[in-house]
Amino acid sequence: MFDTLVAGLVHGNAYALLAVGITLIFGVTNVINFAHGAVFALGSILGWWFIAEQHLPLWLTIVLVVAITAALGVLIDVLAVHPLRKAPAIAALLATVAAGLIIENLTQIVFGPETRPFPQVLDTNNFRVGGVRFGTSDLVMFAITLAVMAGLWAFLRFGRYGLAIRATAQDPDAAAQMGIGVARIQVLAFAIASGLGGLAGIFVGLYNSNISPTSGTLAGLTGFVAATIGGLGSIPGAVVGGLLLGVVEAYGIYVFGDGYRDLITFGVLVAFLVLRPGGLLAKVPAISAEPMTGTFLGAGRQWRIRWWHVVIVFALAAIVVPLVADSYAIVVGTQIIAYAIIAVSMTLVAGSAGQLVIGQAGPIAIGAYTSAVLTLDHDWPFLAAALAGGVVAAVVSSVLAAPLWNLNGHYVAIATLGIGIVIVAVIRNWESVTHGSYGIFGIPVPSILGYEFTEGTDIFLLDLVFLAVTLAVIVAVQRSRLGVALRAVGADEVAARSSGVPVRDYKALAFAISALFSGIAGALLAHQYSYIDPTVFNLSMSLLIVTILVLGGTGSPYGAVLGAAVLIGVPEALRLAPEARILLYGVVLLLIIRFRPQGVLVRSEQPSGIASDARAGSFVHCESTRSAGSGGRELTLVRA
Repeated sequence: MFDTLVAGLVHGNAYALLAVGITLIFGVTNVINFAHGAVFALGSILGWWFIAEQHLPLWLTIVLVVAITAALGVLIDVLAVHPLRKAPAIAALLATVAAGLIIENLTQIVFGPETRPFPQVLDTNNFRVGGVRFGTSDLVMFAITLAVMAGLWAFLRFGRYGLAIRATAQDPDAAAQMGIGVARIQVLAFAIASGLGGLAGIFVGLYNSNISPTSGTLAGLTGFVAATIGGLGSIPGAVVGGLLLGVVEAYGIYVFGDGYRDLITFGVLVAFLVLRPGGLLAKVPAISAEPMTGTFLGAGRQWRIRWWHVVIVFALAAIVVPLVADSYAIVVGTQIIAYAIIAVSMTLVAGSAGQLVIGQAGPIAIGAYTSAVLTLDHDWPFLAAALAGGVVAAVVSSVLAAPLWNLNGHYVAIATLGIGIVIVAVIRNWESVTHGSYGIFGIPVPSILGYEFTEGTDIFLLDLVFLAVTLAVIVAVQRSRLGVALRAVGADEVAARSSGVPVRDYKALAFAISALFSGIAGALLAHQYSYIDPTVFNLSMSLLIVTILVLGGTGSPYGAVLGAAVLIGVPEALRLAPEARILLYGVVLLLIIRFRPQGVLVRSEQPSGIASDARAGSFVHCESTRSAGSGGRELTLVRA
């Protein structure tokens, strides 16, 4: 058992370095840096390249990796975060997501995606204390971490720029009025944090003896969990959280097995966000309830699309596509439609209710597995199984997310990400029902009233019908009294609550409707491909859906369809490799957030009376009344 403790502390050592970087950036910018994991992965790959390929000593490798990753951190701030300094935090968060996708996939393109052994430059098993064996590498990692943490503590407490970082973290506006260059301080914070991330990448390579350029996403999320445990904004808390998470994870794996790693890690994340969002050593975050999209991504009015426009487009798709498209194009078309169904349903929660959701892969997985199990093991008909998959996805997701709606700001989005990962982890470990990592084979093709949809064209037309129904339902909800209330919540949550609108209930309802249609789309995917396994429902799927949503406009159902066609159809048409495809998603997301945050099917407009700072709230009030098209009539209807 003592050797498990040592292993946990070693892993916690790397988690602490990652968590310190995340919490440092969060404290200064109020932004969760999703690109941090990609910087970590690049650091591990560069460490391998310098030692194995260039034959440099470890000390020089550490210096070079820290310098390169620190410079990369500066680029992330200058290109992705700083231009959005006047926007709500969600904009910069999505920009760091895009930056992470770009960095991680560029790393795979340059160095290759394969896992490779990390050179053993230090002994890993040359000491023995009692029944526990450890190596020089472990001692060196602990010594360097202690030295780095002590140096960072002294720098922040006594150094001129360290004091400036602390002042900026406490109150950036007051710091600017006192003559502190807040922009330069933010650049410095990104440089320090990214350098620590690169150092953590080397340490993990030394301990695990192998590295992968694809490990960054999970590592970054684990670092965020550690920072949340300790308290976002608290550097001592980040250290404590990293070490504690490493120990909990090590003992959890010792008891339950490595397959439960994600369930343990992200279960802890959700528990802390719900029970103690301030963490162990920080105060409960005083973040006002800001709409995640209504103040930034939802700006502008949707292009007016009449019902007969939609009928014509669907009729042309149903007639022309089967005539001119080959079998491969038909398969791509069915995939576009499935993702469009998911994105269309998300416009209700992200666009109308103003709450971004990142972990939508969870409800999709529930719907896919529910339908597959019911049709294979219980002989349910396809239509009943698919609808049941949607219902189960809505119920399970709603129950798991119920405590989240008491949170504010971006904590809800991060918590939904954790729930999505927990759902997939449960599916992976529920082997008696889901067959675990092996997945489910032989899922039958869709069949309705005895007619089997065996041809690709038949499946395409069936999916088109499901998309039409989804659009009809979501558009009808948006135009109903419920839609009015949801828009009031998304426009200004505080004003809506003051008017007697049950904000928590409306957000939960919008999320449940989105999960319902996401589950149905998951069932469609399962029956189309006849095979599913847990690796299909990963973070990349959730981020792709978010990118589709942002491209089309978070509040535009028709824009969601266009976004799916562009982001899935274009890479398939160009026959892009997976790395290049995700790289394209990252570039598109970054460009949209930077230059057209309202989406392609939403007209940009500048309301009168807008405050100079988008966070002030007047932008929300003006936009909600403009988009309503009738002054304050929308909110008056809600109060009635």
